[in-house]
Amino acid sequence: MATHTMLPTRRRISLNEHLPVDHRLSKVYRVGAGLMGLVLLAFGILGLIDEVGFFDTRGDTVAGLNTNGTLSVLSICVGLLLFAGMVIGGNFASTLNMVLGVLFILSGFANLALLDSDLNFLAFRIQNVLFSFVVGILLMVFGMYGRVGSALPHDNPYWRARHPGQAEREERVLSQAQLSARNEKE
Repeated sequence: MATHTMLPTRRRISLNEHLPVDHRLSKVYRVGAGLMGLVLLAFGILGLIDEVGFFDTRGDTVAGLNTNGTLSVLSICVGLLLFAGMVIGGNFASTLNMVLGVLFILSGFANLALLDSDLNFLAFRIQNVLFSFVVGILLMVFGMYGRVGSALPHDNPYWRARHPGQAEREERVLSQAQLSARNEKE
C-alpha cells in the first residue's frame, strides 16, 4: 500500500505582476525614472553642445564629468529611455529602473578597469566611474522601492503575491470584521 504525501507547492513570483493603475508605488517609480532621465539628458545635451569628438579619449569636462560625443549620445538615449519609463509607469518603470541601475554599476566597474587604457572610448575618468555607481544605486533604490524588503506592509501587492494564503486569510478576517461592524450599526 503506497501512501502519497502532499508536498506544498511553492508559487513562483514574477516581478512583473501588475499593480493597480493608481497604486502609490507607481509614483515612486515614475519620479525616479524622471529624475535620473533628466540628469542624463541634461548631461548628454551639454556634452553635445561642446562639440567634442565622438571617440576623443581625452574628452571634455561638462558639469564636472568627462565626456565625448559617444558618451553624450549614449546619455541622451538612456535619458530618453528613462523618460519613456516615467510616462509608462508601474511595473515597467520599476523594472527599467532596476535593470538600468545594474547596468550602470556594471558600466562603472568595466570603465574603472579601462581608465588608463586605449580602450577607454567613452573618455571616462574616476569622477565618471563614481557618477555611474551613484546613478546605478539610485536607480536600483527607486526601482526596488516597495517591491523588496523584509517589512513590506500587508496591503502591498508584492507582499500579497508572495504570501497568497496569508493574504487570503487576512482578507477574510477583514471582510468578516467589516460585516460585523455593519450589522452592529443597523
